Amino acid sequence: MQTYSLAERPDLLDAFWAIPGDWPAFMLEDPTSLFAYEVAIETFPQLHLVVLDGDEPVARLHAVPLEAAVAHLPPRGWDHAIQYAERMAAKGVTPDLSTVSLIEARVAPQRRGQGLSGPLLLEARQRFAELGTRDLVGPVRPTRKALEPRTPADEYARRVREDGLPADPWLRVHARLGGRIIGVAPLSMVIPGTLAQWREWTGLPFDTDGLVDVEGGLSPVHVDVANNHGVYIEPNVWVHHDLR
Repeated sequence: MQTYSLAERPDLLDAFWAIPGDWPAFMLEDPTSLFAYEVAIETFPQLHLVVLDGDEPVARLHAVPLEAAVAHLPPRGWDHAIQYAERMAAKGVTPDLSTVSLIEARVAPQRRGQGLSGPLLLEARQRFAELGTRDLVGPVRPTRKALEPRTPADEYARRVREDGLPADPWLRVHARLGGRIIGVAPLSMVIPGTLAQWREWTGLPFDTDGLVDVEGGLSPVHVDVANNHGVYIEPNVWVHHDLR
């Protein structure tokens, strides 16, 4: 297998986009992502990786510059990182890559379970270090948190196995490569919608005030019937990789 950045191989942009994911439909409606995700890819191609198995794209990684101290990472996590990249693109300035935030690491569904996520993350660590990155952080979306959306995110993030490694598989991949859990981004993604939109996205009735669990959600949706809206607020887990 070969890994390339979009700076090295801009012809792989279509391949980057072609790698399918399995996020629930509502996750694709984050207003920040809708406006800024593509801009970040176009502006920082050196931080976007594509893995090819022959001619088949099998995995990708998306990252952006971030101006934040590791000790004070923003509570808006994913949305903040994407919006910061959008602002840097608008200014047209050369970004400081000393701190970079992971946004997404995706393995094609048919290739999951083949041990690709760890090598992809390791490749990103090595490449970004060569670009001058000292702190690689990421608002990580824990793989199995969706199985227990009512569990507080901090409690879930601190859960470990007998060997001391995180109980969550994706957090465990990070930990094995030197990543350290440093906190929770409680407002990492905010996805609002009318009740009609939420019905379309989930197939659920959304006809009662309160919290509604949705398939794939790391937390419930807050529903306000009188005001005709639901808001999903996703917590992610900040992980830090020291690349020095």
